[in-house]
Amino acid sequence: MPILAAFCVDIQFQPISEQDLHEVKAIYDWYIANSTATFHTEPIRHDQLTTFLYVGDPVYPSYLVRYNGAVAGYCFLTKYKDRPAYRRSAEVTIYLRPEFHGKGIGSAALQRLIQDARANDFKTLLAIITGGNDASIALFVKAGFVKCAHFRKVGEKFNQVLDVVGYQLEL
Repeated sequence: MPILAAFCVDIQFQPISEQDLHEVKAIYDWYIANSTATFHTEPIRHDQLTTFLYVGDPVYPSYLVRYNGAVAGYCFLTKYKDRPAYRRSAEVTIYLRPEFHGKGIGSAALQRLIQDARANDFKTLLAIITGGNDASIALFVKAGFVKCAHFRKVGEKFNQVLDVVGYQLEL
């Protein structure tokens, strides 16, 4: 009788360091040039990246996501708004290289960030998503996020007028 080998998937979360920012920027630049997942329209500089992705911050962690050793993407928690009254809330962001979509990596990344949010005593997580980004919406809904906002026709990219939707998870 043949022996079937179990397929082992290894997903690791490596805290982002300054040295990793070139990798993060390359992934984000792909999304800027090829998708409506971000409303940036031009590649950003490293110093702009660190205005919303914090390196080494214990309250708002950021991770390079590795899948079987390869860099598959990155994820992080960030401030919802830069005002003290919003300290109980954080925004969740996940970007994966396109070739790593559909492998459960996004779900694992989201669960890691939810765990970190609870450990840092956040009460609410927010996902701000371009309307029509059905894969991202499904990811967050599957994790228990509920729709809490819909801003119609607030952005424009690639000659498309786009909505923005908000999804929320109360911890």
